[in-house]
Amino acid sequence: MKYGHLLKSHHLKATPQRLAIMELMEHAGHINIDELHQAIRAKFDSISLATLYKNVNTMLDVSLIREVKIPGQKTKYEIQKETHAHILCKSCGELKDIEYSVCSDLEKSIRMSHYTTDDISVVISGTCPQCQETSVS
Repeated sequence: MKYGHLLKSHHLKATPQRLAIMELMEHAGHINIDELHQAIRAKFDSISLATLYKNVNTMLDVSLIREVKIPGQKTKYEIQKETHAHILCKSCGELKDIEYSVCSDLEKSIRMSHYTTDDISVVISGTCPQCQETSVS
């Protein structure tokens, strides 16, 4: 992925810190702020948590990245992608993207509410195949 081009297409300057944030997010898939801070400090040892938050919030503001809110856990961040849902293993904590399209019942409910929607986020929880095998053994 060409992070510099992606940042510029969202009218953001391609700073070394922002390029590193994008690279780390793509590599991790989903990452919380503490994990991101720990990883980015390997490249920029003096970067503060406040600076990291400022960059993350700027990227959120222009819809370059999005938040994945998981009940009982810290918010994770990911690079904005096509519409999808998430599936979370309650045992090991693995979070994966799964294909998702808004079903007609949900669309009908939204229309009936007379709300305009900005985002639909779906997180499904369960047990991954590896943890299922471990619990059976």
